[in-house]
Amino acid sequence: MSDRIEKLQNELFQIIERYSEGDGVHPTAIPSLFFIRVSNVDVPRHGVYKPSLCMVVQGAKEVWLAQERFRYSPADYLVASVHLPVLAQVTEATPDAPYLGFKLEFTPSQIVDTIHEAGYGEGLSGTPERAMFVSRMESSLLDAVLRLARLLDRPKDIPVLAPLFMKEILYRVLEGENGHVLKQVVMEGSSLHQMKEVIEHIIKYYARSFRIEELAEIANMSVSSFHRHFKEVTAMSPIQFQKQLRLQEARRLLLTESADATDVAFRVGYESPSQFSREYARMFGSPPRQDIKRLKA
Repeated sequence: MSDRIEKLQNELFQIIERYSEGDGVHPTAIPSLFFIRVSNVDVPRHGVYKPSLCMVVQGAKEVWLAQERFRYSPADYLVASVHLPVLAQVTEATPDAPYLGFKLEFTPSQIVDTIHEAGYGEGLSGTPERAMFVSRMESSLLDAVLRLARLLDRPKDIPVLAPLFMKEILYRVLEGENGHVLKQVVMEGSSLHQMKEVIEHIIKYYARSFRIEELAEIANMSVSSFHRHFKEVTAMSPIQFQKQLRLQEARRLLLTESADATDVAFRVGYESPSQFSREYARMFGSPPRQDIKRLKA
C-alpha cells in the first residue's frame, strides 16, 4: 500500500471513528453514506446488499455470494452492482482495533448520469459478468471518498457538494479495473442489464410463485440462456435467489413482530409450513423458534 493511500486512510479512519459511537451501522447526514463499527469477530450474517461501494479502513471482511468468497481489507474495495443476497462476516476486529468500514449506496440513474457526462461509448460486450467484485484500492478513488466524508464536518455544504463528490466516486470506480461491470448494469442490451431487470422483479414479487419462462421473457432470452446468464451474474439460480430473499424476510418478521412461524411462512410465499421450517433450518442452522430464541437471547 502506498504512503499516499495510507495517509488518506488515516484521515478517513479518524472521521469514521468520530461519527460511529459504539458497534453497529451508523447512518450519516449524507443519506447514502453509512459507517460501520464492529469490535469483535462475529458470526456470519445474512443480508441483501444494495448497489453500493464498500471499503475497510481497519480490519477485514468476507462476503459470500452463494459459494463464492469475496475478501476485502484496507488494500481493496468491494462493489455490489445490483441487489444481492449474501452472507457477510467481519474477520478481523478487536476491542482495541475495531473493524471500521464505509458503505456508499448508489442508484442506476446516478451511474447513467456519470457515464453520459464522461462520454463513454456503448460498445460493451454482452458477455455476462459477476455482479459483485473486489478491486485494488486507488488513491484517486480514496481521495474522492475522503472529500465526501469531510462534508460531515460542514453540514451546510452537503446539499451542494455531496452530489458532485458522489459523481466523482462513481467515475473513479467506472475508470477502475472492473468499471465495465458497472457500465453493463445500465447499458440496455447487455446481459447484466437484462439480469438487473429480472432481479428487481424477483425482489418486488419475492412472495409470489413464478415460472422460469416468465423471467426469461422479462430478460428477452431463451430459458436456457436465461438460466446460464442469471447464474453467471448472481452465482445462484433464480429459485435459490428467491428462496434467500424469502427466508431473510421471514427471519426479519419473526424477530421484529414476534409472529407465528406458520403465519410468516405463508406471508413470504411458502405453501407448506414444514417445507419452510426445513429450508429455514438449512439456511440459519436451526428451526425458526429455536433460531429466534437464540437471537433474542
